Formats: sequence, structure tokens, C-alpha cells
Amino acid sequence: MKLRVGIVSYNINCNFTNYGSALQSWALSETLRKLGYEPVLIDYCPDILRDKNPLDPMRNMWDTDAEARRQCELSLPAIRVNYEKFERFYTERFNRSSRKYFSQSFNEVDADEKLDAYVCGSDTIFCVDEFGIDDGYYANFPCMKNGHTISYAASFGDSHFTEETYALLDSRLQNFKAIGIRESGMLPYIRERVSVRLEKVLDPTLLLSVEDFQRIEAPRQEVERYILLYARRYNKKMFEYADRKAKEMGCKVIDISLRATNADKHRMFYEAGVEEFLSLVHHAEMVVTNSFHGVIVAVHYRRPFVVFSREQCDTKIDEVLELLGIPDRKVVTGEEIIDADIDYDLVHARVDEKREASLEYLRAALDF
Repeated sequence: MKLRVGIVSYNINCNFTNYGSALQSWALSETLRKLGYEPVLIDYCPDILRDKNPLDPMRNMWDTDAEARRQCELSLPAIRVNYEKFERFYTERFNRSSRKYFSQSFNEVDADEKLDAYVCGSDTIFCVDEFGIDDGYYANFPCMKNGHTISYAASFGDSHFTEETYALLDSRLQNFKAIGIRESGMLPYIRERVSVRLEKVLDPTLLLSVEDFQRIEAPRQEVERYILLYARRYNKKMFEYADRKAKEMGCKVIDISLRATNADKHRMFYEAGVEEFLSLVHHAEMVVTNSFHGVIVAVHYRRPFVVFSREQCDTKIDEVLELLGIPDRKVVTGEEIIDADIDYDLVHARVDEKREASLEYLRAALDF
């Protein structure tokens, strides 16, 4: 009988739908399935996200200026279509929990889903600036203290700790049977405080092959040549760079962003679902982004890309570029000279070399 493993992560309950959070959970679920487990995506909404609504994101926007709000309001029709597609993705591509859980009801998940173990991860679930130290993400609910809860590729992001949060962190780390984190910065600190297995591991999206992504990828969305501009946050220099490169290359721009007023010069595609997003990356002449997972998907499909610096995301972007051996793909001003060619045979060889260690971590950590 297969062991049932619950995945607790940041994905379903967001202020804005997020390709990266969806794909990392899907990739972890698929990897667990390949390893012989029966994964269950737990629809868990932390208290800090209870007031978030992807259908009304203006209430909780990071960018509080009037122009950002206006752009978001103009994009609401696309936002609503996008949300429906994400809901289908979470329902059809996962074994999703039978209901939504909150902090008050999380302990009922054991009886409902008959789980044998939990995996907390991945993405920035350990980031205190985003989520505090959440009981679900740090395995602090009683049902998770069964000796079979691990973290996988959890990220602290660019967290800013206080004495109080450090003290709470020290306590919560004791809840895990094994700890796998995505970035290296906190490794020395954690190593001093726990005696369990601790490793830096790959993001789940790097555990799969491009064939896995192609299996769910939508058909080609645009017959003409295009640059894909995928913006997780507005950056004027990034948009100018994409326009300049499109002019140089003689192609259009497909734009996944909330800059609705770009519709006069770009093909706006915020309504793209996860499967369509994969297709848009696959067939792009180039990808211009400031997204960590945008980089990884471009690498899987061997597409030319640049990634712009982004506030609170530079650590994870820098580390994944270093892992891939292509740190020169990051730009700040948009005026940098970037080599058009990427030796993807070498890049993929580097990932292959690291992949088995991450899979071995999962096997050993979930071994009863």
C-alpha cells in the first residue's frame, strides 16, 4: 500500500495567481508519485492569507501607488479568467484535499485524508517577512508532530529576523524529521540548532525533465515570432529592454503582466493558465523576466533569457543562476551586454549532477 504524503505549501491561496508556486507544488507532487508515494496537495490557507483574494487583488497589493492600482483594475477581466484556469489546474493536476483547511481545522486533515507523512515545501514558506512563522509551514500542528514530517526546498527568501523570531524559529525547527532548504544562507545557522538531516536541495521544478512539462503543456498560442515578457513586478527598465530586443529581432512581445495599457503595442496574456504559460515559454524567441521560476522553465525549454533583479528575490535568483553556471544572465539596468548563446548541454549536465542527491534526500527522509 502506498504511503500518503501531504504537501503543505504556498500555492492555492495567494493574492495573485503564481505560475512558480503552482509549478513547484506540481513538480513535488509528480516527483513523490514517481518515487512510489501517493501525494495529496493540502488546500491550506494560513491566517496571514485569509484576507487575500485573487479575484480582488487590489486590497492587498504590494505596489500601493494609484497607477499600479489602476493597471490592476484594467486587468480584472484577465485576472478572473486566469484564476479559473488555476483552479482547474489545482483540481485536475493534483490529488487535492477534499476541503480547505485553516489553522483552526488543520488537525482534522489526518482523519479526512488518512496521511502517513507531510512535506512542507517548497518556495518561500520559511520567509518570516511574508508569512511570519506559520504553524502549517513549520509543522507545528499536533497532527504534523508524528515523526514523519520533513521540509523540502523550503526557502527563507530575504528574511529579516528579530530576536523574537529567531527564538521561535529555533523551537519550530525541532518539528522536522529532516530539513531540506533551497538556498544556502541559513544552512550554518540551522546546522547549529538541529541534529536531524539537513541539506540544500534543488527546487522541485528541477527534479523533472522537460518531457514532464511537455506532457501538460498547451498547444502553441501564437504563430508569429515573439519575445515573452513575464513580469512578477513592474520594472520600467525591463519593459524597455523587452521592447528594444523585440525591435532588434523583428518580432512582437507577448506580455504576462498587469500593465494593461501596453495592449496597444503588446499582446497581453495575463489570462494564460499554467499549461499555456509553459507553451508560451517553449515557443518564445527569448524570455525576459524577473521571476525565479520563469528562469527555470526557460532553462528546461532551452530558451534564451535574461532575468532582471527584483526586490526581495535577488538571493534566490542569484543562487539558481550560480547553480546553473550562468550568473551573467542577470541584469539590473538593462544596458548590460548579454551573450545571446547559452551552452545548455553544460547547464543541464550541472542540474543532472545535483538531481540525484535531492531525490536521495527525499527517499531517505520519507523512509519509515
